[in-house]
Amino acid sequence: QEQLVESGGGSVQAGGSLRLSCVASGSPYCMAWFRQAPGKERDGVATIGRDGTTMYAESVKGRFTISKDNAKNTLYLQMTSLKPEDSGMHYCAARFGGACSIFHLYKYWGQGTQVTVSS
Repeated sequence: QEQLVESGGGSVQAGGSLRLSCVASGSPYCMAWFRQAPGKERDGVATIGRDGTTMYAESVKGRFTISKDNAKNTLYLQMTSLKPEDSGMHYCAARFGGACSIFHLYKYWGQGTQVTVSS
């Protein structure tokens, strides 16, 4: 299976910024970021297709930017204006089909990197 390794998590104050990275073993057709707070469902944050087309959850639109470095098979999530509700384990995800913007179709997952935003 595809291997995904996240990094870049940490603790920041509200209003701060953080950049997450995910290195993929291959070159997935679609990649995405998800997050999960304790006791809550894992929710999609953003997706990006092989052609660079992006989609964002309404809760992060205008604050987060998803991007890729195809040469390095690396996915990024630049997070700005962070809020306490952005806290949670953040996961990199990938799949090899189309319809990259549909969160529930993602198949492969990393182990996550923790993001904590304090007030």
